[in-house]
Amino acid sequence: MTAILYPVATNAELALSRPQGRAARESEARRRAGEAVVFATDAVGPAFATREAALDAYKGRVEDERTGTTPEPEDRYCRIVEQVAEGAKPPRPVAPTYADGHRWPDPPKRPKTVWRLTVSYWRIGTAERPLDTPQARVARKSGEALAPEALRAIAQAPLRPTKPQQPLDIGLFETRPPEAPHIVMPDE
Repeated sequence: MTAILYPVATNAELALSRPQGRAARESEARRRAGEAVVFATDAVGPAFATREAALDAYKGRVEDERTGTTPEPEDRYCRIVEQVAEGAKPPRPVAPTYADGHRWPDPPKRPKTVWRLTVSYWRIGTAERPLDTPQARVARKSGEALAPEALRAIAQAPLRPTKPQQPLDIGLFETRPPEAPHIVMPDE
């Protein structure tokens, strides 16, 4: 299996047009950039009203099930995603009604959405970064009111651990054999 070779660049537009190189791992990307890198996924280009229009615009960069075309395995760092359009408001949460034998009312009208290209790449660490957010549980416990942009960034950020994972415990009736210390086996 071939690993995806992500571009190394300062932003997503440069990752598509003029990357400094391509790398599968952070250590390779750091060598190519000559400084620290951060893995990022950012939306680029115009917004399209339909998925088909976006697929036509980025032919050859993304997988298209209509024509059966797929990029090479190492070139699969682009995706077409659906996003809520700028200025469109997401639907408000609804309360259960318990009326006429139904628990929930009719779903709210779906907000206007657009289709955009997202690029996953190694962003050079000193480059301009999007809003860096705190962890959701840390922000919630602090009790401070967050700006809407910060809440959106928290919702789209990957989960991060609060502390390093601790080594697994060995139970009372388990042991590691001397010839294979990486195995934990029951001891009777």
